[in-house]
Amino acid sequence: MFQLKWLWHNLIGDRVRYIVALILSVVGSALTIINPYIGQRIVDTFIAGDDASRNLTTERSLLIGLCLGMIGFSLLRTGLAYFTTLMYERASQNLLFRVRIYLYNKIQGQDMSYYDRNRTGDLMTKMTGDLDMVRHSLAWIIKTIIESLTVFLAAVVYFFYIDVGLTLWLLILSPPIFIVAFIFARRVRPMYTDLRERLSQLNTTTQENIAGNRVVKAFAREEYEVQKFTEKNVNYSKANKAAAMVWLDYFPYLETLAQAFNVILMIAGGLLVMNGKLTFGEFSAFSALIWGLANPMRNIGIIINDLQRFVASLNKIIEVYYAHPDIVNAHKGGVKRRYSGRIQFDQVSFKFDNTTVLDNISFTVAPGETIAIMGATGAGKTTLINLIPRFYDVAKGRVLVDGTDVRQLELDELRANIGVATQDVLLFSDTIDGNIAYGNPDMPEEDVMKFAKLAAAHDFIRKMPDGYDTIVGERGVGLSGGQKQRIALARAMAVQPPILILDDTTSAVDLETEEHIQKSLRELEFACTKIIIAQRVSTTAEADRILILDNGRVIEEGTHAELIAKRGYYYDVFKLQTEGIGRQANAHG
Repeated sequence: MFQLKWLWHNLIGDRVRYIVALILSVVGSALTIINPYIGQRIVDTFIAGDDASRNLTTERSLLIGLCLGMIGFSLLRTGLAYFTTLMYERASQNLLFRVRIYLYNKIQGQDMSYYDRNRTGDLMTKMTGDLDMVRHSLAWIIKTIIESLTVFLAAVVYFFYIDVGLTLWLLILSPPIFIVAFIFARRVRPMYTDLRERLSQLNTTTQENIAGNRVVKAFAREEYEVQKFTEKNVNYSKANKAAAMVWLDYFPYLETLAQAFNVILMIAGGLLVMNGKLTFGEFSAFSALIWGLANPMRNIGIIINDLQRFVASLNKIIEVYYAHPDIVNAHKGGVKRRYSGRIQFDQVSFKFDNTTVLDNISFTVAPGETIAIMGATGAGKTTLINLIPRFYDVAKGRVLVDGTDVRQLELDELRANIGVATQDVLLFSDTIDGNIAYGNPDMPEEDVMKFAKLAAAHDFIRKMPDGYDTIVGERGVGLSGGQKQRIALARAMAVQPPILILDDTTSAVDLETEEHIQKSLRELEFACTKIIIAQRVSTTAEADRILILDNGRVIEEGTHAELIAKRGYYYDVFKLQTEGIGRQANAHG
């Protein structure tokens, strides 16, 4: 029942059309008894009746009228069926369009933890195959149920009108058919839930393999990936075949019972005709309309099959439809104010899956100040900066921007004031110009070039086949790691944010390019607070302050000179890197 309520809710705008389609389905299906009735009149009046010969002569106009009536009602039913199908399709396609947009917006509005829990392939399956199954159900399955039920009831009513006894003999078959169908439905339901999960796994494997094709080729693991895909495909195929075989297990019973209608009609109906209790015309009406009982019974298994698929798909869609993010973006309108860029961490702790990642972090960044963060892998550096734009919420403490807890700020405004460039760069399948101007699509071309120059990207972009109009492949395929990082840096600076967060964005560039970028960051034309995660001392040396993280705690804090003097973690890294550079210089010398 809940599924039907969901469908009705999402039919807003097409409810009248869908109700009209349902009414026309009932009317068109009910008209199926007209032609058998006309056929009965023709047989009894002009073929098998006592006065058949005389009627052929005297009532010829009636015969022509009845024949024309059969043709007319056949055409009417055909026209109604066409018009009804058109309305079903229009309503279902409109629902598909609306729900797909809604789901996409819903997914866009989810927080980072949602993406941590859900696989990309699973979300893709929900947005495509599952939605199309719902559309198919709305346009065809419900239509088939309504039409089959109407034809069955119309046939039963007409049969009772002709002969009650023969009708009761025919209806003896109904209870065993419903029992078989009920057992089939109970058995097949969990199989389609499992089948849907296996399809999701197959799509996830496919998506990950295509997205990571370079890694696969780099490690020559094509054979392994083919084997992994084949395994998922075999699992899906087995589940599909198992569900199909269940239907085949019950098909002979349903088909035999459906065919038994004709057997009962021949035996019981034949006896009634021989005894004179049933006319040839009435028997012909039973024969012409017996499919009205047999076909719905025959189709009941197929309908149950499709309904189970529909329920499995709809439940997956509803999971997304009613998913609520913990971090809500209200998308309030109005003019977005520009922040001054003051950031404060006040006794901040953060946990991920009950594992403490940050523990009691406190520090303040003044507007325009540059803070560098350094620490071993897994120290919590990226998690720390993810709390500023509120990709995640703190477990304890507060993160404040301009003196206000980020949980009280409007997300669109907060994130519009922050430029982010990460080490793991994602570029869109667009031009280089489009990628740099992603945050401000109306940005003039000269500004795009200006920020590309600041990020030391202009020179290599000019050498590209179409310059700034060069189409970047998916995720930046065709560009080196350093080139992608520089485009991402230009994209972050292009929105001229009062807060700029750089997560190891110069790790893949040479020292000369890094020096150019550092100079650009120092000489930005707009006021900007900069938080830079880096592993190179050459990047952190000129920061106003440096924080050293270890196991989620700040273990050192100070300027480059102060931390060298402390002879702690930072000093060890400095010594290691400067000695390494010295050895390289000697080797080249």
